Amino acid sequence: MKLIDLSKPIQYNKEDPWFMKVKIKHKPHKKAKWLLRILGLPFKLFPKGFEGWADDTIKKMGVHATTHIDAPWHYAPTVNGEKAKTIDEIPLDWCYGDGVVIDMKHKADFDPITVNDIEAFLEAHKLKLEHDMIVLIKTGRDIYNGTKDFHKKGTGMSAEATEWLIDKGIKVMGIDSWGWDLPLPYMIEKAKKDNNPDFFWEAHLVGNRKEYCHMEQLVNLDALPYSGFKVAVFPLKIVGASAAPARVVALMED
Repeated sequence: MKLIDLSKPIQYNKEDPWFMKVKIKHKPHKKAKWLLRILGLPFKLFPKGFEGWADDTIKKMGVHATTHIDAPWHYAPTVNGEKAKTIDEIPLDWCYGDGVVIDMKHKADFDPITVNDIEAFLEAHKLKLEHDMIVLIKTGRDIYNGTKDFHKKGTGMSAEATEWLIDKGIKVMGIDSWGWDLPLPYMIEKAKKDNNPDFFWEAHLVGNRKEYCHMEQLVNLDALPYSGFKVAVFPLKIVGASAAPARVVALMED
């Protein structure tokens, strides 16, 4: 079995905008020695060669700051009139299944991915979506991951394409861009320019009426074939949260 990591490293990066900053404090082994002494273990009783234990504290990390999966609760408090699921309420069987890559690297920045785009790709490569597959949208914009402009670049999913996938029985989908929709600054400016209250966050807001989850900030999708692999995306079980970091992994037979 070959495992392919689709998750970005969790680390401090000075180029990240403030809303993506991660801060981790790494504690050296020697600090644990003093903690043990304070707790009552004399130095003379420390095991031979014991250097203490390393420890780390995540001082700052938003649940959307790195590779993560969004729960329906992120999009709205309700789905079709019912309470939306938080990340700890997501069924685990949603989070493992056959994967398929839909290659949209040819799409220009700010040009939304449509149903026609997806259907044309599937037909060209003789691929068929099955119920409960995990769909990965490859845009190639992960090359900007870690740069200050990551959230400003890329294509993104349209509302119609998102709803179409849900109607095909897809509960979990993901993308290697910063977000699922078109870039956030672009959406804001276009909504204002066109005076259009229906434009902003249109793909996310499909979740108001149809239940689904999506992953953002995937990496390494170029390492995958278009089909013939499994995907595991198990989020941290953070009670009441709108999302959680996840170690997303593809599994392929050698």
